[in-house]
Amino acid sequence: MKYVIGVDLGTSAVKIILMNQLGEVCVELSQPYPLIQKKSGYSEQEPEEWVKKTITALSMLVKGFHGSPEDIEGISFSGQMHGLVLLDQHHEVVRNAILWNDVRTTSQCEDINRLVGKETLLEIAKNSALEGFTLPKLLWVKEHEPHLYKKAKTFLLPKDYLRYRLTGHIHTEYSDAAGTLLLDCTRKCWSREICEAVGLDISLCPPLIESHQFVGTITREIALLTGLSEKTKVFAGGADNACGAIGAGILEVGKTLCSIGTSGVVLAYEEDRGRNFEGKVHFFNHGKENAFYTMGVTLAAGYSLSWFKEAFAANEDYEQLLTGIEAVPIGARGLIFAPYIVGERTPHADAFIRGSFIGVDSSHKRIDFVRAILEGITFSLNESIKMFKDSGKNIDTIISIGGGAKNDTWLQMQADIFQAKVVKLSSEQGPGIGAAMLAAYGCNWFSSLNECAESFIKIAKVYEPIEQNVREYGQLFNLYQRVYQATKEISEGLASFRK
Repeated sequence: MKYVIGVDLGTSAVKIILMNQLGEVCVELSQPYPLIQKKSGYSEQEPEEWVKKTITALSMLVKGFHGSPEDIEGISFSGQMHGLVLLDQHHEVVRNAILWNDVRTTSQCEDINRLVGKETLLEIAKNSALEGFTLPKLLWVKEHEPHLYKKAKTFLLPKDYLRYRLTGHIHTEYSDAAGTLLLDCTRKCWSREICEAVGLDISLCPPLIESHQFVGTITREIALLTGLSEKTKVFAGGADNACGAIGAGILEVGKTLCSIGTSGVVLAYEEDRGRNFEGKVHFFNHGKENAFYTMGVTLAAGYSLSWFKEAFAANEDYEQLLTGIEAVPIGARGLIFAPYIVGERTPHADAFIRGSFIGVDSSHKRIDFVRAILEGITFSLNESIKMFKDSGKNIDTIISIGGGAKNDTWLQMQADIFQAKVVKLSSEQGPGIGAAMLAAYGCNWFSSLNECAESFIKIAKVYEPIEQNVREYGQLFNLYQRVYQATKEISEGLASFRK
């Protein structure tokens, strides 16, 4: 039996999945690493931490593996999008990586809009200038840390840096490059027009390859550190959302994904490269060759729940925190939560908006707040689904993965709020499975990703919307949609007090 490894480089941990040729998940491991938050709005990580923790997890996997290391044929990657890793001429890291959820770059986004033009940017990069993307981070370093910028000879996305450290080869691929604002998404090349407009040397951009493409084998050093064979083939991999889509079988028109991790996304498969959402949702290259996807993002989805746990239930696990949630009625006894605790992306591209509980009274218990958080996260994701439906997309079945797929009450809540059938897969680790599928396809186990999906993806349970719940949630969603405008001015006024 042959095996492949999927490495998912997330925001809080690296997760590693070992899968066999039957599409069975044989091993799941994770290793956490910290965020570095020097001030409000900043979010960084030390790239060396990714490498150390990945090596640790791989070595743990190999030590517990009962076969020969040569039986592990390939490895591929999924990774957090948009993060900026700057390398000097010796391929040494210049500074900590600036992550996707860092929002310090508002003025750089304004510069991009002025220098490139909003319409030109949408035409080429297919997305609006937002703080999370990579290009604003590059411009921030250029402006605020010019001595470090001058040292930089190339930039990489997080999982591409990790892959470089495992192979010695520098590349990125189209699904991650699409999240930089520097890729001409339909022509599949770096945009010289955008680079010249913002004063960026195009030589900083790494070589581009396909997600399933073979990039080399692991180095002897990595083989010694992990116990893997030096013959282990390495494939490019993809952005976490693209890999999540692959791992959930979002590989043809009509398929929609809801992924709730640190952030939350609603993602729909696209083959029409000319579809125009006017920047209201993201349009990215897929990990499947010559395909695309549209995506709405909630910045603090699972993060809203983990923030609440750390702040008010630090000594409990998530199972304890959620105990009794099914007994709380719809609407959390008159409590609404807006999950804007780190700003928001879709449909409100606003780095200054902040979260709120509305309707708090003295009768509320902690479990009511937890229920309100889950409902608020799901309402936020539903705003993206509503935009897709309004554009003419038919959304009647949604694959749910990530943390939001671990709780039956939350899955039923998604079906009721989305007004669609929600499917739970046998494993909710979509990005890691998607990475493993890219390795399996790259190793020629299957003739296509679609064929691989038929073997690897297994349905565990289906949740149908309940008519009475749909009506109640419809009323609540209308109230939720009014929260942003009602709190926008207050959030802006409070910004100067965030010290």
